[in-house]
Amino acid sequence: MASDLDMSFVNVSLPLRASGCLYEVGIAGGKWSYVRKQETPPAEGTVVSLEELTPEQAADGIAVDLEGRLLLPGLVDSHMHLDKAFTIQSVGNRSGTLREAIENYSAAAPGFTREQIKDRMREAIRQAAAYGTTSIRSHLDFNCRESTDVAMRTVYAALELKEEMQDVMELQFFPMCPYDPGARGVAEAYEEALKLGLDGVGGAPHLSTDPEGSIAYLFRLADKLGLPIDLHADENDDPAIRTVEFIAEQTLRYGFQGRVATGHLCSLSAMDHPTAERVMRKMADAGLRAITLPGANLYLQGRGDRGLVRRGVTRVKELVEAGVPVAVASDNIQDPFHPFGRGDLLQIGLLSAYASHLASEQELLLLLRMMTEVPAAILGLKDYGVQPGQAADFVIFDARTVHDLLSWLPAGRWVGRKGKWISISREHRWSRESRERIAK
Repeated sequence: MASDLDMSFVNVSLPLRASGCLYEVGIAGGKWSYVRKQETPPAEGTVVSLEELTPEQAADGIAVDLEGRLLLPGLVDSHMHLDKAFTIQSVGNRSGTLREAIENYSAAAPGFTREQIKDRMREAIRQAAAYGTTSIRSHLDFNCRESTDVAMRTVYAALELKEEMQDVMELQFFPMCPYDPGARGVAEAYEEALKLGLDGVGGAPHLSTDPEGSIAYLFRLADKLGLPIDLHADENDDPAIRTVEFIAEQTLRYGFQGRVATGHLCSLSAMDHPTAERVMRKMADAGLRAITLPGANLYLQGRGDRGLVRRGVTRVKELVEAGVPVAVASDNIQDPFHPFGRGDLLQIGLLSAYASHLASEQELLLLLRMMTEVPAAILGLKDYGVQPGQAADFVIFDARTVHDLLSWLPAGRWVGRKGKWISISREHRWSRESRERIAK
């Protein structure tokens, strides 16, 4: 469902702007037309309650009373794997380790058709949209083990979905460069895929037999094609694995400050503090962005530990203190890398609050920015935020304080994108038909 909004909201709480006051906002032509403090309450009988809003009223440009509910710009999930979503039933992981997840998915990938991949991705996008996400950056499996045709199958599925779902979701796709780009035909196929219209260079070079060589290749390619870089970095419990340092060096060498994101950074949490401080200073000096992925890392890391178990979540507070912007993202949804999740970024934000000890009023506001403003900057979104003239992408939560938002994870969420409703449902449940279809 999508209908023209062109409406106004009153009694709006904008936690990223200010607390302790209410706002009134208006939308015209798919953009915010005004955002101002509310001086007087609306006249009785001139507005409709959000809970009573119907699709017909939504299309009539009616004024809606939020009654103090929180309104945020659309959530931004800066690290997902849409193509792998909902494969846990067909691709298991008995050990629960990263290694087995990689091996099992790689072996299963040739058996997936383009339509199966698209179906899973479409369902994940719809789920995320219903929970309030309006922009996603997804990494793509680029499996050349059997043939480049298998890798390109995923690429074509992603490009088709990007066009199909443009009214629902802003999508970016970063293919994962194989660990050995020097293998026969791999580099040529990877560059060809990027030239088809993908958005940036991705990979997990810490898993390569030659991490520095792989990183250098990715920077050369990104520089050649004028594309940003987003890398899985140091997803390991071993404190000696520090490829992010070389990523920082290459970022400075190529002048890519502000254009390189690094996800996971698990080994950073295993390092002694002086070493970690040195690494984080290098990251800050290079203008790297960091993405914490608590769901998958809490599940995968520390599998070999006994007693005091390392949990893998990176040093969120210390990175922020060092001047490195940090976003929180979903990563995997119900696949061999992470068997849980539903595309709800707020749920993942709560995991980050637990794992990173975020609880004060200022820390919870930081967490909101980790789901909105910080990842929007990582994605390079130019038309973002609840400001006049910006695109009217938003999510309204059935909560009136940030603490309640994180405590209750309210089911009531009303979502708009570019001035059109994409969800006014108060509950988000999968149909049995959808579950059975994507599990095939």
